[in-house]
Amino acid sequence: MRAGLSPERIVEAGLDLADTTGFAHVTVSSVARHVGVRSASLYSHIEDLHDLRTRMALRALEELAQRASESLAGRSGSDALAALGNVYRDYAHEHPGRFAAARFPLDSDTAMVSAGPRHAALTRAVLRGYAVPESEQPHAVRLLGSTFLGYVTLELSTGFSHSAPDSQASWRRILEVLDHTLRHWPGS
Repeated sequence: MRAGLSPERIVEAGLDLADTTGFAHVTVSSVARHVGVRSASLYSHIEDLHDLRTRMALRALEELAQRASESLAGRSGSDALAALGNVYRDYAHEHPGRFAAARFPLDSDTAMVSAGPRHAALTRAVLRGYAVPESEQPHAVRLLGSTFLGYVTLELSTGFSHSAPDSQASWRRILEVLDHTLRHWPGS
């Protein structure tokens, strides 16, 4: 076994590969090649491919939550909304494989101890600047999450590269519309 091989190093290697080759193409053997060992050497640190992908997802979710937390500090209203959206968009463009890893399906128990609940809490913090009623916040959290994810996913797949205006102009407009929607949320 190569010195320095650890679950953390294996996960980092998997995430690096995901960013270059795509999350779906990360395998135990590709990670082993990337770190210069045989596949069997990894199995003393990870259980299998599912375990590796779960660990990659957990790390990516944590990275995203940390970025969002730092970006939201001291912001409210439309500034906070734009900061949150831009964190997801920027992370996806900088680390497309990690962004895909963050969407890997986790079982309920793992999801509850992941940074996923922190993402929801950060989004709820943004919503406090809009006075969205607490009973409506799950809907608003899902609206923001699905809008950010949907837009970025389409943008990464070049869905907006063949027409005008450029995607940055549409992104700014989407943030404006979301801001307007949150300011006029039904029941607020």
